[in-house]
Amino acid sequence: MAKISVVIPVFNEKKTIREIVKRVSEVPLEKEIIITDDFSKDGTREILKNEYEKRKGFKIFYHDKNRGKGAAIRTGLKGVTGDIIIIQDADLEYNPQDYVKLIKPIMNKETEVVYGSRFLGNKNKHIYNLNMLAVKILTLMANVLYNARITDEPTGYKVFTKKAINSVTLTCNRFEFCPEVTAKIRKKGYKIKEVPISYSARSIKEGKKIGWKDGIQAIWTLLKYRIVQ
Repeated sequence: MAKISVVIPVFNEKKTIREIVKRVSEVPLEKEIIITDDFSKDGTREILKNEYEKRKGFKIFYHDKNRGKGAAIRTGLKGVTGDIIIIQDADLEYNPQDYVKLIKPIMNKETEVVYGSRFLGNKNKHIYNLNMLAVKILTLMANVLYNARITDEPTGYKVFTKKAINSVTLTCNRFEFCPEVTAKIRKKGYKIKEVPISYSARSIKEGKKIGWKDGIQAIWTLLKYRIVQ
């Protein structure tokens, strides 16, 4: 069985960090958990230092200033030693019990890149219509510009072989990680396989951080990398 590296970018997730680590830890796969704290100020950093920093199977990185989700993912990727990399948000929107089916196409050598789709099979609840409009626009653009043939471009569950993710150079700092990695992976010729996942949307009041400006940046990122190498 391949070793899994779970990369978790974290910013001000004091309320959920213990639960998401618990859920990831409970998945019956050989894995390492790599967490990058993006300069949290709500007590998240203290929890990581006191409870997880010295635990076997964990690697914790700390940013000395807030740099964004994309930068936190890039920092985490530097520490991976596994054969398969899973990006995991620190909130509770995505269910780690989906890991087994997320890695299955890679284990079966069908592909080297898997996206978890919130729109295949399951009837997941989505809170904000504006967010869903942005998802549809980004997905359409990925399909038109990069022939991605997917249903959920900005999904939080993106899975890669080490070879695939190491084949691209990422420069993202904020939420443009998703469109940048989609564009560059497709330009390298990798097929993206989708599998249905469960999804429990959280509200802005509950801590959802992505906003309309991030949507504009994501659109620009997809356009930019159609032209720029």
